[in-house]
Amino acid sequence: MDRSRIPQFYKYSVLERLELLQERGILSAEDFKILANAGNRLTPEAADKMVENVIGVFSLPIGLGLNFLINGKDYIVPMVVEEPSIIAAVSSAAKTVRSAGGFTSTSTAPVLIGQIQVVDVEHPSHAKKALLQNTEEIINLANSMHPNMVARGGGAMGIEVNIHPNASYRGDMLIVHLLVDTRDAMGANLVNSMCEGVASLVEKITNGNVFLRILSNLTDRALVRTECTIPTKMLAGKGYSGEDVRDGIILANEFAVIDPYRATTHNKGIMNGIDAVALATGNDWRAIESAAHAYASRGTAYAALTRWYKNDHGDLVGKLKIPMKVGTVGGPLQSNPTVGILHRILNVSSATELAEVMGAVGLAQNFSAIKALSTEGIQQGHMTLHARTVAMAAGATPEIYDEVVDQLIGSGEIKVWKAKEIVESLRSRKSAPAAKASAPEKETQKLPAGFGKIILFGEHAAVYGSHVMAAPIPIAIQAKVENMEEGVHLVIPRWGVEERLRIEMKHKYSIYESLELILNTLGLQQRHMRIEIFPHIPRAMGLGGSAALAVAIIRALSAHYKLDLSDEQVNDLAYRSEQIVHGTPSGIDNTMATYGKFILFKKGDPPLMKHLEVPQPIPIVIGITGVESLTAKMVANVRRAWEKNKMMYDKIFSEMNALTLRAVKAVKNYDLATLGDLMNINQGLLNALQVSSWELEELIQIARNSGALGAKLTGGGGGGAMIALCPEHPERVADAMRKAGYRAMVTQIG
Repeated sequence: MDRSRIPQFYKYSVLERLELLQERGILSAEDFKILANAGNRLTPEAADKMVENVIGVFSLPIGLGLNFLINGKDYIVPMVVEEPSIIAAVSSAAKTVRSAGGFTSTSTAPVLIGQIQVVDVEHPSHAKKALLQNTEEIINLANSMHPNMVARGGGAMGIEVNIHPNASYRGDMLIVHLLVDTRDAMGANLVNSMCEGVASLVEKITNGNVFLRILSNLTDRALVRTECTIPTKMLAGKGYSGEDVRDGIILANEFAVIDPYRATTHNKGIMNGIDAVALATGNDWRAIESAAHAYASRGTAYAALTRWYKNDHGDLVGKLKIPMKVGTVGGPLQSNPTVGILHRILNVSSATELAEVMGAVGLAQNFSAIKALSTEGIQQGHMTLHARTVAMAAGATPEIYDEVVDQLIGSGEIKVWKAKEIVESLRSRKSAPAAKASAPEKETQKLPAGFGKIILFGEHAAVYGSHVMAAPIPIAIQAKVENMEEGVHLVIPRWGVEERLRIEMKHKYSIYESLELILNTLGLQQRHMRIEIFPHIPRAMGLGGSAALAVAIIRALSAHYKLDLSDEQVNDLAYRSEQIVHGTPSGIDNTMATYGKFILFKKGDPPLMKHLEVPQPIPIVIGITGVESLTAKMVANVRRAWEKNKMMYDKIFSEMNALTLRAVKAVKNYDLATLGDLMNINQGLLNALQVSSWELEELIQIARNSGALGAKLTGGGGGGAMIALCPEHPERVADAMRKAGYRAMVTQIG
């Protein structure tokens, strides 16, 4: 799976983006809860322990730089920045470079320089010679202060001595450089303490007086070199040939090499990306900035940090060489609760790896900026994102926000006063405009689908012949089939799946085995196709996702190849697919996915499927734990327990069956009080089957405390989802779940 490729990520809401990251395994359930509910925010109390005179906390947006391929590894890069267009630009550049093979980054050892200033030295040259002769003693003394760093392969590794003749009113100045490998720590305090510790020894050796002893932020012993090569044909677009774009980038870079005024802005663009990653990862962006600009001044004049040129094949080559001393461990990184989450998203194992990623981000940012400058101009690239910021400042509410942005751009006056004028105009309409479908919605409105479901009564007992009550929910999985030149390709952008199916081979995941079964059954195994899936049902949350996936694929194949399959045929094939996924399915999931009706079901040949009529809709809140629930695993656990004590478990299944039949009467009579009681009793029996979890129990308790008449898990359990019967104030119940860090949705059944 391409970890950093998430197509159309920007089109989703914040919560949907977090869901995508969790589905891909990039965010843990705990990290999802923290980010979704702002639990990561620094509190004033915590801030008060970090700096002086605290009066509050200032927030900045966290975004993700996508598409990065660096040294053959995928990276999702967290960036903290307030300026529009930076994250979009770096992601676009990374996508281009990715298609050309990605970035290559290398780095030197993470060495910091500690400086010890010595004055009042009678014979500086003799003192220098003496210091160098006693290098080992100085290093040993420095390392004795930090044995743990030495044990990790770091520590003081050498010294340098520089003489500055007549540098002060006290005569010559002798500067000792203590070279320290700080490994994964930022290392400032460590180096400072080493300099303090060896100062007296330096005085003894030189017969001089030590004054300052402090690290240098010019970290030119910790360098990162990043490069990329982009074929010219990949640069073409927007009316420009690849050669024109390539030559424009080279010319723009040459301007920055010779002119310090241009170089300053050029390098600021590089640091736009690097600083944003430094902030996200808890590093000292001021030190990184200082080192970069000092390094850019090392020649006769301040100059560009990058070089862009044409190679022998005519391809565009970009190179960045920059000091980069960062850390991945230590107190400063741990004091902010967000930093740990962002490090886990970035997934680097060392400070040098982080530095190499930051080098790639800097080069990508530079490429994007000078490409825009040398083609349509950078202002055009800023326009849409700037309009979004202005619309927000003008008070545009979610239902009119997109239209305000569109009208702002169309007007050419991207100013707050103009945005307020548009907002007032839209609000003054007699009736609110119909909600516009987002791009993903427009693409999927009429595609073949398999329905999601909830089970109100009878899960697990259904496998053993008991009745089960289930209802569809207004989310589905959809599929689209297109012809391809060769092979069968399964694409699920939301889950990062883009695989070619290998027919008649052992499959790692059941989804591919299920797909092969479907193709073989329909006689389509020799056809060449692309199957794209749009999964609107959360994966492995007990809401019927696997069955809905199978039904969506079967219906999409039937529509594309004009097979005219009946619902009964679709349902039968989906059941066979469920046997691959779950082992011994009850048949309810595929039935619900196919028919999408509120039913009473009982497995058999043929199964009982009775449509339930309801006098009026029943309000339900669905709470989602975010913990993946593997139905096959939970079913297998219950079966093992049943085999050990069949009499006891058969009694539980019998009681669950009786509850389900009583619930049918309560539904028909719209007796919601009784229905809620039965749900609570059913949850107790599911607890006896040991299929609940602490997350489910917490959600159930939240729902009951917030006014739900009844609440229970739905589906396989062990995580997944729960349902709550909420005839009054369902939004209040859902909000309480969200505040506790869970996802929730309000719906109706019947």
